[in-house]
Amino acid sequence: MPAAPAVVRVPLDWPAEVPDGGRHGFTPEHRARLEAALPGMTKALAEALAADAPDGAGRAPRVLVLGFEELMYAPLRLAGALEDAGLDVRYSTTTRSPVLAVDDPGYAIRTRLVFPAHDDPADGPGDRYAYNVAGGGFDAVVAVVDSAADTPELHAPDGLLAQLAAHVPRVALAVVPSYTPRPRSQPRPQAAMDPMAAPEAPERSSMLPEPLRGPAFSSYAPEEVGWLLQDLSDVELEAPTEEREEAIQRGGAHYAESLPVEYQPSARYQELFHSALESSAARIAHAVGTVTETVLAEKPARPVLVSLARAGTPVGVLMRRWALHRHGLDLPHYAVSIVRGRGIDANALRWLAAHHDPADVVFVDGWTGKGAITRELAAALRESEEFAGFDPEIAVLADPGSCVRTYGTREDFLIPSACLNSTVSGLISRTVLRADLVGAHDFHGAKFYRDLSGADVSNAFLDAVEARFDEVAATVDTDVKDLLAADRTPTWEGWAAVERISEEYGIHDVNLVKPGVGETTRVLLRRVPWKILAKRGAGADLAHVRLLAEQRGVPVEEVDGLPYTCVGLIHPQYTRGATGADGKAVASR
Repeated sequence: MPAAPAVVRVPLDWPAEVPDGGRHGFTPEHRARLEAALPGMTKALAEALAADAPDGAGRAPRVLVLGFEELMYAPLRLAGALEDAGLDVRYSTTTRSPVLAVDDPGYAIRTRLVFPAHDDPADGPGDRYAYNVAGGGFDAVVAVVDSAADTPELHAPDGLLAQLAAHVPRVALAVVPSYTPRPRSQPRPQAAMDPMAAPEAPERSSMLPEPLRGPAFSSYAPEEVGWLLQDLSDVELEAPTEEREEAIQRGGAHYAESLPVEYQPSARYQELFHSALESSAARIAHAVGTVTETVLAEKPARPVLVSLARAGTPVGVLMRRWALHRHGLDLPHYAVSIVRGRGIDANALRWLAAHHDPADVVFVDGWTGKGAITRELAAALRESEEFAGFDPEIAVLADPGSCVRTYGTREDFLIPSACLNSTVSGLISRTVLRADLVGAHDFHGAKFYRDLSGADVSNAFLDAVEARFDEVAATVDTDVKDLLAADRTPTWEGWAAVERISEEYGIHDVNLVKPGVGETTRVLLRRVPWKILAKRGAGADLAHVRLLAEQRGVPVEEVDGLPYTCVGLIHPQYTRGATGADGKAVASR
């Protein structure tokens, strides 16, 4: 198979609500708006291709604009605009039609490329073809697809992009938003009066962009995950932890309106991470296998993994890898934003519903604490009939709070991906939801920390766990059989424990009690911690928690009867004067 290509993704600022062709009608207004947008799109493509002009050749690069089956009008307009800009352009499209290729100068079809369908066609998978690309003397090819066809299959090692890259020096990908007609809020008056009147084609109020993918957004490979987010990398969103905490607790800001400064681990902490990964990789692989096999057993159709960014995203990637490794299943995987108190990104759900059957969607998260996100998702889906087709169940790697039915384990242990922030999550920040940045028709936002690439261990974490898949496969198969036959009804014992701790420690706010190793680590990395409760006798799983607590001057209190390995308590009534519920000052370092 050809190696995966280094594809340059060229963002197109395609005008909102302008169709990609004439299937739903193309009005003079649509044409005028497209004409106005073409210069900007042409400039973006031309700049991406400028490097391909052969040195000293004295000619413009020879470029093929390759459309996608019935998607012909949009790429043809782009090809014409590139030719007007001075490039040597040829145009063709991919097709379902098999034609014999004969390498003879007098024959029309000299060469052909064969690749699998990448648009999830209704009539099932099959071969697709691109003719006269190989041997055409092209310096570059611009593959133009709609967002419905921008799938993992397109980016696969045997997919179209890889086939193109094997024969053309440079491959650029331009994605046009798939046009979906907008539903009308009410019928036309004439339709109400005349039952024979033809119904209007519905139209959608806005065009949602295609998912962001690596390497342009995140350090994950493009087929690993599509991020249903908008890129806010150029916006200054970070604030000192103490300022954020005071604003949040005073009600002046929501935690999702800003970002904490990314924690940069010390050499000692990095050693702890790698040690923890080495010792727990097989345990994590077992949990990944267990939760994935459970999902596959209970979702007869091909599941669509939708991870809750960002803690759920490494787990979603690992579940996708397990399905591919053990079963040859290439599962779609997307990441979406959910915000406590604000709900899940409704526009992301609309995109998913337009491209997949909502019944196939499986929401994925890293772990449960007290189950707040589980409740948030269920409430958001319950409150809107528009999203009734989505299943609110969440599949998690670890469920120490007993909040879900689908899990890899209910033990509270160290998952190394909880030890760090963006540098173990594809270099992506926590998600952002702020009114001046996220409009009614926008995805929630996040930042890509490209500058931290030197410290990135995202793929090292994934590879270390995947390397143990074969080792744990037999025990996974046995354990999943037992698990599927067991009563997995959530008991919500974690929520009850949090309520009890909140009262015993005089906090009176369950949102300031963060149970479990993962949530405690988050408290130490992103909030102002008051103290850490540790189960008496807890060992290596808490080494990194104890180190972070030591670095921040936070006391660790060993207690008996704790249902979790540890619990992090956020400083109550925090001000930078810093006295808490117990009247004692808190260190702020």
